[in-house]
Amino acid sequence: MKYTLMHKNVAVADIEIDETLGGVTKIRNITAKEHLPVGTIRIQRDDEVVDRYAFNQWWTGRSIPASRMGVSDALETLGIYNTKLLLTKCLGLSLSDHYWIKPYNKNILWEDVNFFDNDFSDDIGDVLFGMNGKNADFDFVSPDNTSDGNLQKRWKIIDGKRCLLKSGSTPFIQQPFNEVIATLIMNKLGIEHVPYTIIWIDNKPYSVCEDFVTKDTELISAWRVLQLRQKENHESSYLHYVNICKELGIDIAPALDRMIVLDYIIANEDRHFNNFGLLRDANTLEWIGAAPIFDSGTSLWYDTSARGISTYDIPCKPFKKKHSEQLRMVSSFDWLDISKLNGIEDEILNILCEDNAVQYVEAERAKAIAAEVRKRIDTLEIIAASHDSYDVSSNGGDVEEVNAASYD
Repeated sequence: MKYTLMHKNVAVADIEIDETLGGVTKIRNITAKEHLPVGTIRIQRDDEVVDRYAFNQWWTGRSIPASRMGVSDALETLGIYNTKLLLTKCLGLSLSDHYWIKPYNKNILWEDVNFFDNDFSDDIGDVLFGMNGKNADFDFVSPDNTSDGNLQKRWKIIDGKRCLLKSGSTPFIQQPFNEVIATLIMNKLGIEHVPYTIIWIDNKPYSVCEDFVTKDTELISAWRVLQLRQKENHESSYLHYVNICKELGIDIAPALDRMIVLDYIIANEDRHFNNFGLLRDANTLEWIGAAPIFDSGTSLWYDTSARGISTYDIPCKPFKKKHSEQLRMVSSFDWLDISKLNGIEDEILNILCEDNAVQYVEAERAKAIAAEVRKRIDTLEIIAASHDSYDVSSNGGDVEEVNAASYD
């Protein structure tokens, strides 16, 4: 079927989408090349052309991943066999950016359909949360069709605000509490972030955050930023990202410093290139700067028994495989006041031992988590005191590349 790819009300290109498989089969009549999705242009014979493979990666990357918890049951309920087929049912609209597809030659404006200003259906969210038993007459107009990540999640309008609800995973359902703890730590350290709270539904905890993207800004993931140009042989993954941001007029090192420090403190295992990035003005295409930190739940030994909780050998992403190595990449600790985290272990215990939480996070685990966070903070204080400035213009020994597939 034929569509026009739109960026707000800017017609970008005409595309054809295979309604059976969900992929883009043709891209033609490009009328606003500068508005094409970031990272979908390549150089061919000294000319810029659309890379259809990269374009399809961007388009299908908007869909719910097949690995999402409960997605197979949801698709069966919806009578759809492929999450990519959900994209056209909501015109590809998202609450993370302002791209959408307009049926060819239809007279529709972005103001008529976008989810920032217009209400949307709860049907898909209900199905994804296993809360909708009907098997027909679904309203597919929902940003839940274009939400990524493996945990159950959905968008809700709460008090007029677009909010994302996200579950935890077995055995401890701990990720929602971790988001609140990360929020607490970033508040104390003055790190720009998306604040999270907890909501309880049917005696299960879900993290809640307000959409930090607006109808005038959009999130461009670090992964898409990295597609702006090929990595040079002398560049590490860290330097590749830093250099591209510099070329865009952004000094990203201070934001990366804070992200790396936070992830060390909370032992974050999943800071991949798709859950941090940059903000861009959707109207002028001007780059604004680093997006606030979000999505920190896969941390604090979320799936580890009390006996296995330890400060050692915690895997990490995106620049190194161990936090102790990644921490060496911090360019400056001058902003860090460790004293602001005095007593944080008691506050962590209060969150993990709250009345409803104890059914998921037993007291022994909560105490072990709080104690290990305290140890990491004490170690961080020693490292910061003896720190030599990291030269962000050099590789600094960062030569390991993690397979890009692991960031999907």
